[in-house]
Amino acid sequence: MSIALVSGAQPYVLPERFRKVPALAAVALLPWLALLALDHETPWVVLDLTEFAALLSLDALLRRRSAAALWAGGAAALLLAGDALVDIACAGPGHAVLAALVMAFCIELPLAAVCLALGRQSSISG
Repeated sequence: MSIALVSGAQPYVLPERFRKVPALAAVALLPWLALLALDHETPWVVLDLTEFAALLSLDALLRRRSAAALWAGGAAALLLAGDALVDIACAGPGHAVLAALVMAFCIELPLAAVCLALGRQSSISG
């Protein structure tokens, strides 16, 4: 049980426009997937395809206002956070690690937080 529920405080609710974020993020992954596929980076293609599927699943469940969006949001967030961790761990020295850190802290981890919040919000409101 969360502290907000115990104390009676209202949980933070994301604005309605954030419900479009998973679908937009999935579409934004497509050019990156194509680039990885052309470079024959099979493990990264599989990971990003899994993220793509998780984001589209979350979007579909949010549109249906399903309580299962909680689980899809958690799965998408887990995949995104794991991707950020692996990108940083596997990056070479210098600019590669800097690029991995920027991608992690500016794109992947904020997107993971939004997915978690959307899933939680759907379970509260649905």
